[in-house]
Formats: sequence, C-alpha cells, structure tokens
Amino acid sequence: MNILFICTGNTCRSPMAEGILKTIAAQKGLDIRVKSAGIFADNGSGASINAISSMKDIGIDIKNHSSQAVTKEIIEESDLILTMTGSHKDILVSNYPDKIYKIFSLNEYAFGKEVDIKDPYGGDKHFYDMARDEIMHAIKKIYQHI
Repeated sequence: MNILFICTGNTCRSPMAEGILKTIAAQKGLDIRVKSAGIFADNGSGASINAISSMKDIGIDIKNHSSQAVTKEIIEESDLILTMTGSHKDILVSNYPDKIYKIFSLNEYAFGKEVDIKDPYGGDKHFYDMARDEIMHAIKKIYQHI
C-alpha cells in the first residue's frame, strides 16, 4: 500500500507524519510505502528545525527530508492520501475529483471527524510537539486498519 501525507509546505506536519508511519511500519513489519508532499511546497527544502528536533525527541530522524510539491503522478501512485486539514483535502478533491475516494483528512480517516492538525510553522518547538503528538495519535489509530 502506498500512503501519501499532505500539508502546505511539506516541511513540518507531513514529514512528521511520514516519519512516524514509516517507523511504525518498520517496527510492525507492515508492507507500506510512505511519502509526503505539500500543496504549495517548493521542491528540495529541508524539514524545519523544530520539526526535526521534535521528531528527534521520540527517536525518529527526518533531517534528510526533502520537500516536494503535489503532482498528478504522486496522486496517481498513492492508494490513500491523508491531509492535515480539511482545506488541503478540498484543494486536492477540486484538482483531482476522480480521486475523491482515496482523499481524507488525517483525523477524518482516524476518528471520523474533520479536525485540522494545526500548522506549527513559525511557532516555537512546543507547537511542533503538539502537532507531532496529534499526528501520532491519529496514525496509531489508523495503522491497525491499513
């Protein structure tokens, strides 16, 4: 299964989600390939310093992450697309209406409700830790169903 996480710039939330699910998949021996991308991402940017630090605190290394923008190809190859917000989902559904069946917000897929993962960009590390913990909570719920 190919899973794609989407946020805005692909430097904070979606790389954290990618790192968390890759780690869980490796630990559990799950056959899952995980990627992340951003709606408005510049290709080749690293993860933010605070995202790297927040993930390092839980033993996950994302320092080699390189951002990428959403493309038709990455949408096509993904079996499940999980966005950080309802707005991200709406943009993807608008751009790829024939793929609506595989596009969900993360919390919608995990808990059946549209609750955005707040963007920590520009905030201090505390905001990144909060976003990381929200993402981890949702991923721990969904990986059992993948």
